[in-house]
Amino acid sequence: MDEPRGLTRKTLIASGMSENSIRRALRSGELANVAHGLYLWRKDFDALDTVELHRVHARHVGSTLNPDEAISHISAAALHGIDVWDVPLRRVHVSRPPSRSGRVTAGLHAHTTHWDDGEITHVLGVPVTSIARTVVDLARTLPRDQAVAVGDAALRLDPSAASQISRVLEASRCRYGLVSASSVLQFLDGRSDSVGESLSRIRMREYGLPVPDLRRELLTYDGRRVRVGFYWEALGVVGEFDDHEKYTGPLDLIDEKRSEDSLRDLGLEVVRWDWSGLEQFEVVARRFERAADRARTRAS
Repeated sequence: MDEPRGLTRKTLIASGMSENSIRRALRSGELANVAHGLYLWRKDFDALDTVELHRVHARHVGSTLNPDEAISHISAAALHGIDVWDVPLRRVHVSRPPSRSGRVTAGLHAHTTHWDDGEITHVLGVPVTSIARTVVDLARTLPRDQAVAVGDAALRLDPSAASQISRVLEASRCRYGLVSASSVLQFLDGRSDSVGESLSRIRMREYGLPVPDLRRELLTYDGRRVRVGFYWEALGVVGEFDDHEKYTGPLDLIDEKRSEDSLRDLGLEVVRWDWSGLEQFEVVARRFERAADRARTRAS
């Protein structure tokens, strides 16, 4: 992945800058602070979002680690390229053996741990916990919504990690948070296509909705192949989470409308919701119940 490397005073001086020129660049804003003692040129800094800036920070910290240490937790997720959502990124997370104590500073959270075979890999040249180990660590330590959203995204990125998670969980049996982690890990599904779909599945369970099939492809009468987010085949209901960012222009909206018309032509009821629906999911649940009732009435 082509992305800027963080700059330190040492690297800036090695490039030919003096201490005075570094101070002037910082005062003028030509250099921007990523973290204490770590900088980017302003044009690079402004081109990155919060997660990408965290990657720069984590990559720098990773380059300073001992061989038995690794970037971990949410920082590992960011370096792997896993979508992260609503998680603090102020500190880079590192895991190390118990022989070196854990600590928390303004920019670093060091955890103590034991390593099992295959739990450390390398990304962008720095040691990082494997995707399976990262998912287990986050399932132990994050709130359920965030843990499921990141875990689904990890399995979406690397489906093969699902087969490794149970082994990593077993190796983690002496660590805290394993009860909640087990519940989260059993729930994960890489077929969830976005954070919104992951959160929707959680809300469905909380409100007692039947478990849907995910990302099912349906063939309509007009020959369209429509992949739906949620499908209750026995009930004749389709569910769609509307992430408005996926609509980049009027043609996207038109195509979505045509797809929905094609689904209704199959005799299916379509229930839609967006981020506001996730905040008031009882409204969505009632709409789902009415849609299922209409489908039953038609079928009888």
